[in-house]
Amino acid sequence: MRRVLVIGSGGAGKSTFATRLGAATGLPVVHLDACYWRAGWDPTPADEWTRTVDALAAGDAWIMDGNYGGTLDRRLALCDTVVFLDLPRLLCVWRAVRRAARYAGRTRPDMAPGCPERLTWEFLRWIWDYPRTRRPGVLRKLAAVAAEKRVVILRSRRDVERFLRDAATG
Repeated sequence: MRRVLVIGSGGAGKSTFATRLGAATGLPVVHLDACYWRAGWDPTPADEWTRTVDALAAGDAWIMDGNYGGTLDRRLALCDTVVFLDLPRLLCVWRAVRRAARYAGRTRPDMAPGCPERLTWEFLRWIWDYPRTRRPGVLRKLAAVAAEKRVVILRSRRDVERFLRDAATG
C-alpha cells in the first residue's frame, strides 16, 4: 500500500480518514481540495487541474483524498489501493453540518488558504443525492479495477476504525 486513493460522498470523512491513515502509515497525504481551490473559492482551470493531478499522482507514495470525477480515472490508473467511504447519507449530512459549525468563518486545515468553510443547500443536496447519482458510477469503476487494485469499501464507522487499526499494526 503505497499509493492510496480515498473517495466518497461529501461529509464521509475523506480528509480526516486520509490524515489518520497518513499518521498510521507514514505516507504523505494530499488533500485535493487544498490543491484545487484558490483563495475566495476560485477553482483551478480544467487544463491546469489535470496537469496538477498528474504531477501529484506521479509521486512514489501518497494518500490522496477527494472526488473530482474528471480526474478519477487518471488517479485510479496510478493508485495501488482505493478506499471508498460508502457511509450512510444521514451520517454524511450530519458531518457536513457539524464541520460547517466547527469551522464557521475559518479555513479548515485540509482546505486551501482563503477558503473559509461554507455550507450551501446545493452541497447538502449533492450529499443527499450521492447514493443515487454518483455511487453507482463509482461502484462500476471500482469493479472495473478490482482485479488489479486493492479495492476497500468501508460502510460504517466500525469498518473505518478497523481499517485504520489494521493499517497501524501492519
